Amino acid sequence: MSAGNEKQKILIVDDSEMNRSILADMLGDEYEIVEAVDGAEAVARLNMDSTDISLMLLDIVMPNMDGFEVLAVMNRRNWIQDIPVIMISAENTTSYVEHAYELGVTDFISRPFDGQIVHRRVINTIMLYAKQKRLIELVSDQIYEKERSNNLMVSILSHIVEFRNGESGLHVLHINMMTEILLQTVMRKTDKYNLKRSDIPIISMASALHDIGKISIPGEILNKPGKLTKEEFETMKTHTLIGAEMLDQLSYYKDESLVKTAYQICRWHHERYDGRGYPDGLVGEEIPIAAQIVALADVYDALTSVRVYKPAFSHEKAIEMITNGECGTFNPLLLDCLLESGESIREQLAINSIKQESDRNIRNITEDLLHYEDLSASERTLRLLEHERTKYQFFASLSSEIQFEYTKEPSMLTLSDAGAKMLNAAEITMNPLEDEKIATISNGEVLEEIRQLVMMSTTESPVIQYDGEILINGEWRWSRVICRSMWAYEEKPYMTGCIGKIVDMHEQHAKIKDLQRMASHDGLTGLLNQSASKRLVRERLHEGEGKDFILAIFDIDYFKNANDRCGHMFGDKVLQHMADKLRSSTRDYDITARVGGDEFMIFMEDRAGIDSIIDRIYHALSGKYEGFDISISMGISRSKKVGREYENLFGCADKALYTAKQAGRAQYCFYDDSMKEILSAISSIDGEE
Repeated sequence: MSAGNEKQKILIVDDSEMNRSILADMLGDEYEIVEAVDGAEAVARLNMDSTDISLMLLDIVMPNMDGFEVLAVMNRRNWIQDIPVIMISAENTTSYVEHAYELGVTDFISRPFDGQIVHRRVINTIMLYAKQKRLIELVSDQIYEKERSNNLMVSILSHIVEFRNGESGLHVLHINMMTEILLQTVMRKTDKYNLKRSDIPIISMASALHDIGKISIPGEILNKPGKLTKEEFETMKTHTLIGAEMLDQLSYYKDESLVKTAYQICRWHHERYDGRGYPDGLVGEEIPIAAQIVALADVYDALTSVRVYKPAFSHEKAIEMITNGECGTFNPLLLDCLLESGESIREQLAINSIKQESDRNIRNITEDLLHYEDLSASERTLRLLEHERTKYQFFASLSSEIQFEYTKEPSMLTLSDAGAKMLNAAEITMNPLEDEKIATISNGEVLEEIRQLVMMSTTESPVIQYDGEILINGEWRWSRVICRSMWAYEEKPYMTGCIGKIVDMHEQHAKIKDLQRMASHDGLTGLLNQSASKRLVRERLHEGEGKDFILAIFDIDYFKNANDRCGHMFGDKVLQHMADKLRSSTRDYDITARVGGDEFMIFMEDRAGIDSIIDRIYHALSGKYEGFDISISMGISRSKKVGREYENLFGCADKALYTAKQAGRAQYCFYDDSMKEILSAISSIDGEE
C-alpha cells in the first residue's frame, strides 16, 4: 500500500477492553486503531513515535496513570500541540470538563457512546488539525528560508574561529547536534529547568558561538602542539570573557533570546559543577543549563576529535573519561543523560548532515499494532459486555464499603455511588485536601494522618491501614481505611495517588473497647485495677520528668465488721460508695485504683498545697454509709523523697500505711526515713513469734 493510501491512526486509551472494542467497531473501517490499556502504556507509545498518531481518544479514570496525568505529560513534551485529544468519560460534571479543556483537549464525549456523534466528531477533529498542519507548513516554508540564512551566517562566523583554531569543520555541527540530543533527553527526564520545545533550536544555534572569543587569542597559543604554560593558559581562558563582551556590545540585539543564551554559553561553558571552572567559579545550578550542556558537548567532541596536541579517543573512552571525572565535574543529571543518549550521539555524529539524519528518522517510523484474538470484534464486544455486567453485580453487592480513588495530578477524589451517599459528599471532588466538606467528614486531623501514611508508603509496601472516626450517614462511626498507593514507572517510580475503601467497624470497635475496659478496670467499683494503674503510673512518671508526685494507699478500718454484720452484698455497696467518693474528691487527671480487697490507691502531682488536698480527701472518704461508720488509714510516699521508681513509691506508701495502723488507725501518715527502723523492729518481733 502506498503512503498516500495508508489509513490515519487513532490511539484509543481506556482500561476497559469493552470500551476499546466498542470504539474500534465504530471507527475501524476508516482508521487504523491502536490501543493502550492505561495512561502509562499510552505515554510509552507516544514516546516511541508520536508523529504517526492522528488522534487520541482518552479515558479519564484509569489505573497506573489516569487521563489527566497523560494530558500533563503531553503538555510537558509539547505533544498536545500536534496530536488532538478527545476525552471520553461517563463523568461529565462541569469541573471535570473544564479541567480537561484547560489541559488542551479538543473535544469531550460522554459515555455511553453514540456511534454517529463519535464518528462525526472524530472526522471533524482530524480535518481541523489537517488544515492547521497545512497552514503551519506554508508558514514554515517561509520561516525555513529565513532561518537557513541565519544558520548560515552563524556557521560562517563559527567556522572562522575553527579555522584559526586548527579544528575540523565538523566541530560546530557536532556541538549543535549533541546539544540538541542532550536537551531533548533532559526534557524527558525532568521539568526542573522549565525548558520548552522552542528553547531547543535557540540553545543549539547559540552553541555554535561558544568559542567566538578565540578570535582574539594569538594563533601560536591556539595551535600550540604541546602543553600550555601557566601564562599561556591564563591568556587562553580569557576567550570566555572576550566572547561574552563581544555579544554584550550588540546593543540593538542584546535583549534577543539567542544573544542572551549565546552570552551565557560563551562566558560559562568552561565552568564546572564543583566550582573549579572559570572565569567566575560558579557552582552547581548557578551555571545556566545551556552553558552546562554545551560544556559537556564541547568536552566530548574535543576528546573524540583530533587536535594538534592529541589523537582522537573512541566514544567508549571519552564516556569513561568524562564519567570518571578526568575532564572536570559535571551535573550528575547530565551525566545520566549522556549515558542514556550515548548510542544516539555516536550514530548522529557519524552523519555529516542534520538533514540526512532527519530523513533517516522519518523512514524508520515504528509500527505498534495490537494483534486481536481469532474472534470478530462484535463477538468480542458481546462477551466483554457480559463479563462487565458480572463484575458490576459483584462490586455492587459490597454495599457496606465506601470505595474511593485519589489522584495527585490533578488533585481529585472520586467516590463510589454508594460511598458518596453514605458520606453525603460529591462523587468527584477537586482539591479534596482543601475542601471543607471532605475536612468535615474526615475530621481534618484524620485526613492529614491518612495522607502522611500514604506519602510514607513505597512501591514495595504500598498498602496502608488506619482506624479513626468518620462521619457516615450523619453519625460519627469508627471506621477502617484501607488503601493502596498507586505508582507510575515512566522514568523512575513516582506516586500518582491511591485507591481504597472505608469499612464501618463501629460495633466491632465498641466491643474491643468494652473488652479493653474489662481488662483494665475493677468489675465492682469501675476503678482501674492494680495492673492497669501500675502501667499508667509508670507512664506518668516517665512523661512527667521534672515534676514531683505522691502515691497514697488507704484501706477501710474494720471493714471486716461490715461483711460480718450485714453480709458481703452490703460490703460490696460500701466499696462502691468509697469508689464514688474517691472519684468525686479527685480530678480526672489523677490516677485512682482499687488494688485489692478494701485497699485503694491515689496517684497525683505533688504541688503547692498538697498537704491540705490530702487532708480534704481523707475527710471526704470518712463518714457514714447506711449507719456504718467509715474511717480509713492512709500511707503516702513522695517521689522527691523515695525516688521515681513505681516499686519504691508503692512500697514506701505501704510502709506508711502500716505505720498509721500501728498508731491506732483512722489517720494518714507520710513516709519518712524513721519508718525503716520501726518496721525493721516489728519484722524481727514477728519473726521471733
